[in-house]
This record gives sequence, structure tokens and C-alpha cells, in this order.
Amino acid sequence: MVNRIVTGAHYGMRDWLVQRVTAVVMALYILFIAGFLLTHQPLHYADWSNLLQSQLVRLASLLFLLSLYLHAWVGMRDIFMDYVKPVGIRLVAEVSVILSLIAYAAWSLQILWGIQ
Repeated sequence: MVNRIVTGAHYGMRDWLVQRVTAVVMALYILFIAGFLLTHQPLHYADWSNLLQSQLVRLASLLFLLSLYLHAWVGMRDIFMDYVKPVGIRLVAEVSVILSLIAYAAWSLQILWGIQ
């Protein structure tokens, strides 16, 4: 019998699952928006305004955007881990992406709940 010793951070399965779940969330949101666009032709400002006034749509939009940012983070982190070998450069790149995604998330909140 082989005695297997598992070491490491064990990110693989969790990251794989995060990528799949966020992809499903984004696909469902895109299908919803596509359905809205197909059923509201011709599309007018009032249609968009009424859609985005709904708290449920705002929450769905926020969930979509947060899924997008999380999906992007996992992808970028994997790219940096695979292709950027110097640790210092990789750290700077990862911190830059993290700060950018946090700024995008804050901006998303401002946009979604700043609509009047």
C-alpha cells in the first residue's frame, strides 16, 4: 500500500469550484438580460430605468459583478502563479489586481445604488 502525503495550500479544488459557480451566475444573469432585451423592442430609456429601479435587479447586477471580479481574480492569480516566476514581481502584480478589483467593486456599488 502506498502511503500518500498531501502537502500544499489545496487551492485547486476550491478555485476550480469558484470558477464554475461564478461562471454559472454570470451566464444566468446574461440570459436574463438577453431575455429582457428580446422582449422589450424597441428599447426605450423608460424600460431601462424601470428595470434598474428594482432592488432585485440591482442585487442581481451586484452579484453578477462580484462574480465577475472573483472569476477574474482566480484567473489572474493562476496566470501569475504559472508565468511570473520572480516572487517580488508576482506580489506586486497580485496586489495591483486586488486593489483594482476592490476599487471596481466599490465603484459598482456607487453606480448601482446611485441611480435615481
